[in-house]
Amino acid sequence: MVAALLGIDIGTSSTKGVLCDPGGQVLATAVRPHVTSMPRPGWVEHDASTMWWADVCAVSRELLGRPGAVQVLGACISGIGPCLLVTDEAGTPLRPAILYGVDTRAGAEILELTSRYGADAILARGGSPLTSQAIGPKLLWLERHEPAVWAASRRMFMASSYALWRLTGEYVLDHHSASQCDPMYDLTAGQWASGWASSLAGPIALPPLTWPGSVAGYVTAQASAATGIPAGTPVAAGTIDAWSEAVSAGVRNPGEFMIMYGTTMFFIATAGRPLADRRLWCTAGAFPGTWSLAGGMASSGSVVAWGSELTGVGYPELLAEAAAVPPGADGLLVLPYFAGERTPIFDAQARGTIFGLTLRHGRAQLFRALLEATAYGARHNLETMADAGARLDRAVAVGGGAASKVWLQIVSDVTGRAQEVPAVTIGAAYGDAYLAGLATGATGAGTGWARTEDVIAPDPAATARYTELFGLYLSAYTDTAATSHALAASQEHQR
Repeated sequence: MVAALLGIDIGTSSTKGVLCDPGGQVLATAVRPHVTSMPRPGWVEHDASTMWWADVCAVSRELLGRPGAVQVLGACISGIGPCLLVTDEAGTPLRPAILYGVDTRAGAEILELTSRYGADAILARGGSPLTSQAIGPKLLWLERHEPAVWAASRRMFMASSYALWRLTGEYVLDHHSASQCDPMYDLTAGQWASGWASSLAGPIALPPLTWPGSVAGYVTAQASAATGIPAGTPVAAGTIDAWSEAVSAGVRNPGEFMIMYGTTMFFIATAGRPLADRRLWCTAGAFPGTWSLAGGMASSGSVVAWGSELTGVGYPELLAEAAAVPPGADGLLVLPYFAGERTPIFDAQARGTIFGLTLRHGRAQLFRALLEATAYGARHNLETMADAGARLDRAVAVGGGAASKVWLQIVSDVTGRAQEVPAVTIGAAYGDAYLAGLATGATGAGTGWARTEDVIAPDPAATARYTELFGLYLSAYTDTAATSHALAASQEHQR
């Protein structure tokens, strides 16, 4: 029998699981794709029962194989967030889960709550401005638009806490996830914000709070029958997937930060104190005594994929062609706001723009410029983080895009920062297994699973060239914002 730790991550488009030994050696992996529902413009939803829980059951059974083959020392589940799933007292979902910032239905409620509580007070208390990421406005939207559901609501979950509920029957939420329920969490006090939280929750009983990586419950007999995880197995509280991925990459201490390369690009810097800044998201960290300063681009890998689809040329061939083009893409400059932009400009009406096109430019220059655009966006976020007070001493690159040395090199050259690439890049599920090990004592607190396989260092000459162009990148947005907004408005009318 093999002793192992089970980690599962419920993502936007799939659920991934991993089985590891206590030293971090990967024993098995599993993936189950699922479909995201977009029933109306601006609505993005998941069915928690037939998707979240069904995925957890299927992935667990695949990883554990025949009964008795694996001794499960502990389990932990992370997931997308911040999300809003409301249920009745028994935990039965009353409607599909409303997803994180990609769901923009609560725009009017964001404005109303910002006016009610005050933008400065919200920032001071919760660390972040109210945006489409926030849970409070989505609760208010539910109260206003689905009164029957609202009246029946008694509990609220995110993907990780719902899976924990189904596994153990324990109704808890981790501090980090709670800190993204703006404006319902007091970042300095480390608890639900008195007055604000209960007012917005209405009939919903707020879950007690715990920290990721602490034992939150034990697998019930009913859950064991569904998942194959032995009854009585300790289950650690998980958290939002990006933070679990940061844990998997060894980003745990002040001065360490993660760059996550995916469909979007995400940045998490660990800090030793709250660093509230209205251009970013400040949250509780993954561990007690830490906080996070986070940023996220609305599109990065999706922009790169667009370039491949537009040209009809495969990604590897385009990367090779782009690598042969010098820094600056022969005078092309792109704004990567193809889906609006999140941090640090929070402009949903921003649009992608290509500057400097001539008849001599071809697909190699265009693809190089697209890669450079994502790198300028990364630099914009990292410089904003530094301006907000974050130490950025050590960068770790994760995500599917981190497999491309061309892309990594461009980002290092543009930002002027070296990036470490871990040997294991499975992602959040790997961090979950590590948290399960910490919670159960199977993995020592001083043991790190994150082992560096490669370091991408910046080329000083390229960085100097990109520093000149970065100024043009910043001014290009401010100089053309009005035009982008007008075009965005016309695009809305054409839907």
